[in-house]
Amino acid sequence: MSSYRQLLYHIVFRTKDSLPAIKQENAGQLYSYIIGITRNKNSHLYRINGTEDHLHLLTDIHPSIALADFMREVKVASSVWMKNSGFFPSFNGWADGYGAFTCSYIDAGRLIEYIKSQQEHHRKVIFEEEYRKLLLESGVKVDDRYFP
Repeated sequence: MSSYRQLLYHIVFRTKDSLPAIKQENAGQLYSYIIGITRNKNSHLYRINGTEDHLHLLTDIHPSIALADFMREVKVASSVWMKNSGFFPSFNGWADGYGAFTCSYIDAGRLIEYIKSQQEHHRKVIFEEEYRKLLLESGVKVDDRYFP
């Protein structure tokens, strides 16, 4: 018998102090870099997008890689690249932590569309409101110390 798996995560993380450091005209280069990191981890990135202060990823992480290790690699490598690239002069790192929500493959299409529409979505909803909603919908107890 073979082993099968489908480990989809909707991952959200933001810039340190929520600084608007990811200029959209250079975001595509950052996204390509993160796609490369994901491929190097034998994982698949279905969609990446975000705004000036945070990113959303929908990814299938290889089962040999712990989620925390994957996120550490994405954040460290992309942070070094962003600081050295010259494309993101106001970037001073990623905030501690992240949100990672498991999801069913059947929900992938809906999540891809949600991630694709981030710029439009955030014309109406601020990040903290969106993030709190994601946490509550996933059954995660919200720690109000991290919300203004």
